Amino acid sequence: MSELPPDHNADDQPDPLNTFDEIIAEETTRDPDLAVIEAGSRTLRTQGGPPDADIPTRPADPEVDKALREVETELATRWGETKLEPSVSRIAALMDVLGEPQRSYPSIHITGTNGKTSTARMIEALLGAFELRTGRYTSPHVQSITERISLDGAPIPPERFIETYQDIKPYVEMVDAAQEYRLSFFEVLTGMAYAAFADAPVDVGVVEVGMGGSWDATNVIDGDVAVVTPIDLDHTDRLGSTHAEIATEKAGIIKQGATVIMAQQPVDAAQVLLKKAVEVDATVAREGLEFGVVERQVAVGGQLMTLRGLGGEYREVYLPLHGAHQAHNAAVALAAVEAFFGVGAQRADALDLDTVRKAFAAVASPGRLEVVRRSPTVVLDAAHNPAGARAAAEAVGEAFQFSRLIGVVGASGDKNVRGLLEAFEPVFAEVVVTQNSSHRAMDADELAGIAVEVFGEERVQVEPRLPDALEAAITLAEEEGEFAGGGVLVTGSVITVGEARLLLGRG
Repeated sequence: MSELPPDHNADDQPDPLNTFDEIIAEETTRDPDLAVIEAGSRTLRTQGGPPDADIPTRPADPEVDKALREVETELATRWGETKLEPSVSRIAALMDVLGEPQRSYPSIHITGTNGKTSTARMIEALLGAFELRTGRYTSPHVQSITERISLDGAPIPPERFIETYQDIKPYVEMVDAAQEYRLSFFEVLTGMAYAAFADAPVDVGVVEVGMGGSWDATNVIDGDVAVVTPIDLDHTDRLGSTHAEIATEKAGIIKQGATVIMAQQPVDAAQVLLKKAVEVDATVAREGLEFGVVERQVAVGGQLMTLRGLGGEYREVYLPLHGAHQAHNAAVALAAVEAFFGVGAQRADALDLDTVRKAFAAVASPGRLEVVRRSPTVVLDAAHNPAGARAAAEAVGEAFQFSRLIGVVGASGDKNVRGLLEAFEPVFAEVVVTQNSSHRAMDADELAGIAVEVFGEERVQVEPRLPDALEAAITLAEEEGEFAGGGVLVTGSVITVGEARLLLGRG
């Protein structure tokens, strides 16, 4: 493994409070149906990021680490998350023999193409601030499998993860024996999450779908609130090639009498979602109509927002995450929690403003424009499709004043890699293409061929090993001098981001 260039001593770093950058005065609008977003006011820019993310490391106890590795090895023998048989019959059978643990608590169910995990984390933070015990299930993980299951806002301890697996293992084997196909990796983890939530017990489950909705393994819950984040073209080989087809699958989480919190959607996707809501007598709240972002401005370490919720306006809400997309995720999360508490239906008053502010100020979302190194600044973002890449490219330009941005891209072979690279082309001065350790990773040379077509040969460098790619990118960013403002953005895959995070000493 190559040794990365040493980071400068933290004591040598300039205090961001003493570093005044130019004042921005640019105003943008997102959609005619949305409230105007003011992207500038008299404020400081910063290269700060969210609070330290709750990413667990390997267990310190060798015996616990060994036991966790054994569980991971057993799970790895099952179908991976990209091999699917579209049915909930196996997970339903597992829930049946476990005594239907997923029905022992109400749930908020989240689908969409981008923003699901960040939105789930915001919902979890809000519910926790209102003193509810939460269980959060998200995927994929950045570094540790235990990240996927959280209790009370923290990843499940490895000992409890192991114990939960051992508890349900006999029932998993019973279902395996009775079904045509064994339970998949994702199905077993879903069963573990639902069992762990019931055992805690939690007051509410916050559950992100793995893929789609109708036949996703998580869809054995009846979410009181169904959240649909922005839908775009991804997993088209499994979900459909149009927004409407993908929305049809995702609409499967909308259950009888639920409340649907719908982010801004393409028109054809919105039509499908609204039709499904009518069919099951669900109540719908739409971003830009019933709720939305009224105003946002760049602030130190994140952004300051005014959100319009179902119960009124929430002013001066600080969010330590960058980008307009995260502000829209925050609006969706707030509306979801309001709906869960009955705001807009059983009650007309807004949630307590101070509690809402406290919750959002504590939100972290690992691998989402996360700063992991200084001098030069290295930022990680798990964008893996064109829509996510466009959001990241816009956000990095708004939140950071890089004079020269170098991209490190390692993508999966089953993604729209050309679209992803095209989204980043305007903001990357140069790109270093690489590959992560996953079997799904696109070969670096194949990725380079596409990158050359998008960027031109003179702007593309190939480093198949991720450590070498990071070293090359940091060197390129430093070429203009220590104070010139060069930066590095590592992106293309959650796996690439997770591995880079480890290499750069975060985890």
